[in-house]
Parts: sequence; C-alpha cells; structure tokens
Amino acid sequence: MAHGGLQALGLALAGAGWLALLAATALPQWEVSTFAGDNIITALVTMKGLWMSCVSTSTGQLQCKSYESVLALPAHLQATRALLVVSGVLGPLALGAAVAGMKCTRCGGDDPRKKSSVAAGGGALFILSGLLALVACSWYGHRIITSFYDATECPSTSSEQNLGFEFGSALFLGWAGSALALLGGSLLASSCCSRGGGGAAKRGYPRAKTPPQGPPQLPRP
Repeated sequence: MAHGGLQALGLALAGAGWLALLAATALPQWEVSTFAGDNIITALVTMKGLWMSCVSTSTGQLQCKSYESVLALPAHLQATRALLVVSGVLGPLALGAAVAGMKCTRCGGDDPRKKSSVAAGGGALFILSGLLALVACSWYGHRIITSFYDATECPSTSSEQNLGFEFGSALFLGWAGSALALLGGSLLASSCCSRGGGGAAKRGYPRAKTPPQGPPQLPRP
C-alpha cells in the first residue's frame, strides 16, 4: 500500500509541476520593468515574455504584441523557448508512462516488476523535463540580473525611462514547476527500487518447502 501511495504522490507532484511549466511558458510576465519616473499617473509597466511583450498603464489598460521575427530575438530567448517546448512535450509522454506503470492501474500488464520499471521510466522523463525547464529559467534569470546591473550602472538621462527589468511572476512559476517535476519524478523513479510487502515471494526470498505428507496412518490396536 505504501508503494502505491508513493507512486500516487509522485504522479500528483510531477503533474502539477508540468502544468505549472505550461502556464509559465504561456504567461508574458517573465520580466517586468522597474519605473524610475516621477509621474505615477502616466507610468507604463512593460512586461516581456517568451512569445509577446505587453505594456500596462496605471489605469489598468493592457496592450500586448507578439514577436514578429524569430530570427531577430536574442539568443537566450530562443534557447529558453526551445528548452521549455521540449520540456512541455516530454510531459505527456512521462504522464502516460507513469500512469501505465502505477500499481493501482491495470494497463501495462500484471507483472509488478515490469510495471515498476515503466513507472520509473515515466519518472525519469519527468526529471528530464524538470531539468530542461530549470536550465531555461535559470539562464533567463541570469540574463535579467546582468541586464539590470548594466542598466543601473548607466541610467538613462530621461526621468520617464525605466531603469531595467526584474523577475516576473512567470519566472518564479517556472522555477516552482521545475522543482515539483524533479521531486515527483524522483518519487516515481524510486518506485523501481522500493519493494512492497506481501510475503517472502514479493521480496524475492525463496518460499519454505513443506515436507510431503503421506497417507494417514491408522492407529495400532
């Protein structure tokens, strides 16, 4: 029972991490501008994502524009896109393998060792997906830090310009999704090594041989 519960917990965490990565990939709040002007009424907040950039005003209006040319994008943005797309594609494959290899499902055969290997394979795919997303988010975050310090060292002369960009909510969501995918995938992968209860036969020990019983002996007179 503990073996199946560990698989269910790993699947829930990894699935939640994959969904969080999908949401982070689609959201435009990867980096948010910091305002340095004095006029708060006409302040503009610029948000940049992987697929579009948005501008929000203090009145609540939001305007977004998709990136037109892929070749004109920076190298770190193209690499982040590619890594997160591959990470998102690995999610359904890992989810299918994990569900097929779980102890509480009937698909994938009845051999417990084979099902555990399939579940561990799904966990390995989740781990790979989380690692790709973690590399992408960390690379993007390092780029934001470098650009921010470059902007603060050479600030603009105009008071209505933004100093730089800081971490957005989508970037934190991507880090959280990567951590959940890694944790859930590790729990699923560990199911290949864990052994459930149920007697000596399930633990791999030989069964005790019972001596053959002959015909019942009649009592002597």
